[in-house]
Amino acid sequence: MPVLPPSGSIEDGVHSLCCRVYFEDTDTAGIMYHAKYLHFMERGRTEFLREAGIDHGGAVRDGIGAYAVTDMDIKWRRPARLDDVLLIETRLLSVRAAACRLAQTISRNGELLTQATLTAAFLDPAGRPRRQPSSWLARFVDLVPGD
Repeated sequence: MPVLPPSGSIEDGVHSLCCRVYFEDTDTAGIMYHAKYLHFMERGRTEFLREAGIDHGGAVRDGIGAYAVTDMDIKWRRPARLDDVLLIETRLLSVRAAACRLAQTISRNGELLTQATLTAAFLDPAGRPRRQPSSWLARFVDLVPGD
């Protein structure tokens, strides 16, 4: 498991973040609830934006807009357990004017636990799609594989 700063890091277009499974994340058998994987993926996406230089929180506070997941395909392969240290990886697959397509995985010691692909749309404060800030689009283009 790599040693990462609290916000993780981006290397070769892949953002990596380590998180531990706490008691609050599990059932009485110590197995992580299926919905908690979504929480961990949200943390991964948030820290991906932060490390990419995207001020998502500032955009929300300033009334510019916010990302919302509009579609997700997820597969759970193995359970995470109490005290596991998980690696959440996020990679940008494609970018459009008002949305991004991402792939995320959660693994433990190299073993794939879950994987997902999703679309995050950028919405104005009223919930309507809007173009992402041009500086964000420029940064995303740098992170899309093969571009």
